[in-house]
Amino acid sequence: MTEKWLVGVDIGGTTIKIAFINADGEIIEKWEIPTDNSNEGNNIIEDIANSIEQKRSALGVALQDIKGIGVGAPGPANLETGRIEYATNLSWPDDYPLKELLEAKIDLPIMINNDANCAALGEMWKGAGNGERELVCVTLGTGVGGGIITHGEIVQGVKGAAGEIGHITSIPNGGVPCNCGKTGCLETIASATGIVRLAMNHINKAMVEEDELSGLYKENGKITAKNVFDLARNGDKAAQAIIAEVSFHLGFALANIANTLNPSKIVIGGGVSKAGEVLMTPVESHFKKYAFPNVAKSTTLVSAILGNDAGVIGAAWLIKSVGN
Repeated sequence: MTEKWLVGVDIGGTTIKIAFINADGEIIEKWEIPTDNSNEGNNIIEDIANSIEQKRSALGVALQDIKGIGVGAPGPANLETGRIEYATNLSWPDDYPLKELLEAKIDLPIMINNDANCAALGEMWKGAGNGERELVCVTLGTGVGGGIITHGEIVQGVKGAAGEIGHITSIPNGGVPCNCGKTGCLETIASATGIVRLAMNHINKAMVEEDELSGLYKENGKITAKNVFDLARNGDKAAQAIIAEVSFHLGFALANIANTLNPSKIVIGGGVSKAGEVLMTPVESHFKKYAFPNVAKSTTLVSAILGNDAGVIGAAWLIKSVGN
């Protein structure tokens, strides 16, 4: 083996994605294991180390042929200490020594970062970023995540919390509570959870006011963001009103981000982004309306292309970039 392999790990609340990746960013082998949140999340460390060791052995790869392991984890990451400040979707205690504990289990260099930052690096390296060095990545999923890249490097901030795009305040007064402890965050509107909440609010209001029934009511109790987008495409006025609200707040927030950073691209990914034109066309319209004219011309909105692989590829980049 002429080039050492890289290992990328993307820790999520439900599953942990792991991949062996070559120096060109091509995935050689990828797999998933369940996230075991018992024992204050300490089983996660053991499971990752065991899984990598088992796969390495099965593939006949020597330990010295692996350059190291990059890990993306939810929550602000302290790159100097290798600790995760807090992870809301995991059972880890605050200031969790992820790097130290993992290095004690497997004899390889470890690099850690926030999972959304890793997704941004993945899209920069092998995805829609196409090697651009000024990039913002926004992930619209159960929540809203973000990563900012400038001069080819992730912007960390003093406490590792830079790029928390989902917690931009969209509704200053009267907004609903967010998991972060604030109210009115963009995440409460533009995430899959936020879209479902808006739909349920519409259903409850219309029932009280005895408005004309929408297709939303047929889904009452089990509605998803996908339902809302499908109905909007088919001309359902209630669903279209919800998408109009979501797209305004998202386009407005992205314009202000671009006015501050003027990246070459804003890459939008996550499950919600798969709605396609029914969401992205109005988002782009609002973006152009509120962006500074030169920014509107020089910053483009593009869809992410790596899907669930972005995190592991970006995590592998953390190791690849060491010594480069």
